[in-house]
Amino acid sequence: MFYSITGTLVTTEINAAIVDNNGIAFYMTVSAKTHAKLSPKRGEKITLFTYLNVREDGLDLFGFYTQEELNTFKLLITISGVGPKAALSILSQMTPEQFAVAVGTGDTKAIAKAKGLGAKTAARIILELKDKLAKQLAEDDSPADSAAELLPGRDNLSEAMNALLVLGYTRAEATAVLKTVDTTLPLEDMITAALKKLMK
Repeated sequence: MFYSITGTLVTTEINAAIVDNNGIAFYMTVSAKTHAKLSPKRGEKITLFTYLNVREDGLDLFGFYTQEELNTFKLLITISGVGPKAALSILSQMTPEQFAVAVGTGDTKAIAKAKGLGAKTAARIILELKDKLAKQLAEDDSPADSAAELLPGRDNLSEAMNALLVLGYTRAEATAVLKTVDTTLPLEDMITAALKKLMK
């Protein structure tokens, strides 16, 4: 229903932001990461990407500072046992880039650090997302565009490819941008550099 909301940041509360758009104030639940970026911007014009969660007893509007954060949230809530609250807890603990790296490397401990999340749920998240990635790669199997052929023997490149897919980019987009990134960078820096190019 809402893709994004642009307006004046009225104030922030714990895990929430209130944005005034033409006299209508929208209350949005946000992650700790988004909250930290918004706090210095009170009274300024901002844009938040949004997700409207429909429940039997009400509506919840979530706000995200970046498109990647929204994409990661939407991906997380498709997983069995992971609702909006748990998804937001993960995004409060780690950036979308860090989450994508954790999935790509199977780092359950990093994801399990999120408040209210156990090791079993973290393991399920990684298992289900890796399965989805495997299916996506199988459905679009083009040897000429494989991450391995971009730079043979570079595990980081394959993991960066998986991370970009986790963040919602297509295999073609990920392959093209990774050809322009310094592959000697640490994995998270490589992903960040790729995202900056994709968002231009």
